[in-house]
Amino acid sequence: MRRAAPQRRLLHGIAAADGSRWQWAFLEQVHGSVIWRIPQPPGAPRVCVGDGLMTATPGRLLAVRTADCVPVLLADPQHRVVAAIHAGWRGTVQRVVEKAVGELRRQFGVQPTALRAAIGPRIGACCYRVGGEVVEAFRAQFDYAEELFQPAEPDPVQSRYPMLFMTGAPPGHPYDPRWNPDRPVTLDLAAANRRQLLAAGVPAGQIEVLPYCTYCRPRMFYSFRREGAAAGRMAAWIGIRKTLQRPASNRFGR
Repeated sequence: MRRAAPQRRLLHGIAAADGSRWQWAFLEQVHGSVIWRIPQPPGAPRVCVGDGLMTATPGRLLAVRTADCVPVLLADPQHRVVAAIHAGWRGTVQRVVEKAVGELRRQFGVQPTALRAAIGPRIGACCYRVGGEVVEAFRAQFDYAEELFQPAEPDPVQSRYPMLFMTGAPPGHPYDPRWNPDRPVTLDLAAANRRQLLAAGVPAGQIEVLPYCTYCRPRMFYSFRREGAAAGRMAAWIGIRKTLQRPASNRFGR
């Protein structure tokens, strides 16, 4: 099935639900930190290559696709400005979420304290095992990096023979890196991006983190780590209605 078909169906469903007409804005995601403003100025590339979109234009749905990476949605309800960010571990190391908050402030005058943020389903700390490359990348960027990692499930061999791993080599043998591999740890990507939002000035009470791991819930979510290249993609989107709807009155008339 072509990608456009489910997008059209979803767009039709959203339009039918709220009576508005919407137009998609997608990215060619590259696990980086480039943020695009929508609509683009004349002469800009036709395809946005990067990992963040922002707009103050009603009727545009900003969307990011994920299948383990972190979708982050931002909104300033007062000034009617929104953003959608795709944050894998590489984008997180490059501070894509912090940069998005900075761009919202620079280009639209949005104050971080006015932002509402939602961190969507992603692979959780329960399942996201990473190696030394990822650990070192985070240590190089964040002084709180150690708080983002926790030991993975213990190795049964290491649990049975702890002295072997304490010395780094079998008894009677010199040190050999083959006997002292990186110990697997898990990374909490949601916590990492929440820390970036806090560092950028978004109040803690205005950040919502959904408690869903994409790897743990195969009936609900796609997961690249679980399914490999055959995995589908979820879409997280945010937009601004063209007209503000009047709040409905309750039964007491207030």
